Amino acid sequence: MTTHIDTPPGLEHLDLELTGMTCAACANRIEKKLNKLDGVTATVNYATEKATVTFAAGQMSADQLVEAVESIGYGAALPSAIDDGSPDPATERLADLRRRLILAIALGTPVLLMSMIPALQFRGWQWLALVLATPVATYSAWPFHTVAWKNATQAEANMDTLVSIGVIAAYSWSLYALLATPAGDLGMTMSMSLVPARGDSHHLYFEVASTTVALILAGRYFETRAKRRAGGALRALLALGADTANVLQADGSELERPASALRVGDRFVVRPGERIATDGEVEQGVSAVDMSLVTGESVPVEVTPGSPVTGATINTRGRLVVRATRVGADTALAKMARLVEAAQSGKAPVQRLADRIAGVFVPVVLVLAAATLGFWFSRTGSFTEAIGPAVAVLIIACPCALGLATPTALLVGTGRGAQIGILIKGPEILESTRKVDTIVLDKTGTVTTGQMAVVAVNPLPGTEAGHLLHLAAAVERASEHPIAKAIVRAADERELPAVVAEHFLAQAGVGAIGEVDGQRVAVGRAASDEIPAHSDGHTVVSVRVDDTLVGTIAVADTVKPTSAAAIARLRRLGLRPILLTGDNEATARAVATEVGIAADDVISGVLPDQKVAEVQRLQAEGRVVAMVGDGVNDAAALAQADLGIAMGSGTDVAIEASDLTLVRPDLQAAADAIRLSRRTLGIIKGNLFWAFAYNVAAIPLAMAWMLSPVVASATMAFSSVFVVSNSLRLRRFSPGA
Repeated sequence: MTTHIDTPPGLEHLDLELTGMTCAACANRIEKKLNKLDGVTATVNYATEKATVTFAAGQMSADQLVEAVESIGYGAALPSAIDDGSPDPATERLADLRRRLILAIALGTPVLLMSMIPALQFRGWQWLALVLATPVATYSAWPFHTVAWKNATQAEANMDTLVSIGVIAAYSWSLYALLATPAGDLGMTMSMSLVPARGDSHHLYFEVASTTVALILAGRYFETRAKRRAGGALRALLALGADTANVLQADGSELERPASALRVGDRFVVRPGERIATDGEVEQGVSAVDMSLVTGESVPVEVTPGSPVTGATINTRGRLVVRATRVGADTALAKMARLVEAAQSGKAPVQRLADRIAGVFVPVVLVLAAATLGFWFSRTGSFTEAIGPAVAVLIIACPCALGLATPTALLVGTGRGAQIGILIKGPEILESTRKVDTIVLDKTGTVTTGQMAVVAVNPLPGTEAGHLLHLAAAVERASEHPIAKAIVRAADERELPAVVAEHFLAQAGVGAIGEVDGQRVAVGRAASDEIPAHSDGHTVVSVRVDDTLVGTIAVADTVKPTSAAAIARLRRLGLRPILLTGDNEATARAVATEVGIAADDVISGVLPDQKVAEVQRLQAEGRVVAMVGDGVNDAAALAQADLGIAMGSGTDVAIEASDLTLVRPDLQAAADAIRLSRRTLGIIKGNLFWAFAYNVAAIPLAMAWMLSPVVASATMAFSSVFVVSNSLRLRRFSPGA
């Protein structure tokens, strides 16, 4: 299925599945080829083996894009052409690598042992080494040779070119030495050469030809397997959805249908332990829904009629009847998958630098290898001695680790983020999180729950608190006002009698009046002299019985239980929290005090356009600003901020305008998102340092004849596996630390 993302009018977007890539230079070459086409913008990711392509509608077709990739020796196909039941290409490639690797190890190990240990060199051992090394240098190494040949026909070179030339040079020289020099004598012996030995005119390199292939195949096999593990988070995310749904028919019977066949408005039954088939709204039943697979939140969420539910979550107890509100590509799960895949297919600025280096690295290495061969031949007068360091240069310089440094970390980091409810929209976001020093927080729905609740019941002498709340709730049960709902909810939580007032009358902007137990009860906004002294930031309503004040009830938008701890964590990350709200100053300061934000960092009474202006003002002061919000009125400020973070419980407009989306409506997730982004960037930089340092240090050693080809092969393979393994450490990232 083609990934759907927002594209400008007149442009089309698709993803191509690529095959035949063996290193970052391959990805760079395909990217160059696609970008040379008219109206095409392409990004190729070596780790995900995908090309993300945007092109002018009507000027280019998918078939032309595929032909362009195939013209330079690689394979390409639309995802739909691969998802037709045929074997997974990545699985087939892994199996092919395994077969070639097993043969290389089985035949190459005896060659290595005989070449390194003189005690094992029986009479004629070198001819057996020829027999054993030949299948390794041909069949096992065939993928390197075929790609190198394709490159040669296109006047190109990549990592496989280096490996192929090195193996052919080592094998061909050894074969020549056997046939045309005393090295073929049956009694010939050869000393151990892990450390390069000079002056040995009988030296053969069969162990180099076979061991190099085995080591590089081993590195590539573990690299490929690790890349599949790294992409497992996205595959697991897509696999979360239910396969079937029990759809309610008009006569009340149930019909099992594929979940993919659901339509908006369909009503379906979800029993305890079953997955909810698609996004919807509960129509009947009360239950708790386990959201952990989608949000990372471990505590089940209580749902009642009217509650929204998300597809792929698990109903833990009661029977639910759900009405589908979003299906197919519009569901929360599908949107999460698209965001994750788009982030994994992109490139961070640091990766583009690595790609450029990898693109020119191989030709430079070929020149260095030739120069090494010429230098040592002129010094020693022996081609036998000169070939060793030249082959070592070819093998150790392969830029595989350089090409894997960024995409594997990005793949694991974004995948882990999806597992814990953090969606990173693009790789460039990682750079932003490192620079951010100020975080602007919307109040309602971000720091607070966005839901009014009773925070204090203040009866006057002669009236009990429970009776006061009972009277107010009886009047407010007929009202839809948020304050009325808060009072009714508080009464229900205390299990007070659910009495409904008679002769209800709403008074716009004032309150409501009704008759309760034969008494006239009025509930409305309290006068200033009726508000208790400790009610700053609260909305206070008065309750009167027959025109006599009997008490007040304070209502407020309650602070989320985790907000104070989250803000403390943000401070520890080096961020200055600022509360930005359209609410009045007293309410804003009360919330700020409760969560630990300084009074000087409270900006209240601002309209949506003023939120943008406040962000711009902070930026003008030289601050790098992150903004956290959840409403339509936050969208412009989220887009203006250097880093926009949307609460996933918020509107689609806010989510589209943001850079990071928090699936959990919890400010703790904002701290987790910044930590994860910074950790991912740190892993990328560590990988790049290793890859650069390895090549910078190893190539001169090889040229100076201080590394044998066998050691060079092992070191090169280890560097790639190290980079991938280092990236996989992100799988252990824990939220809340």
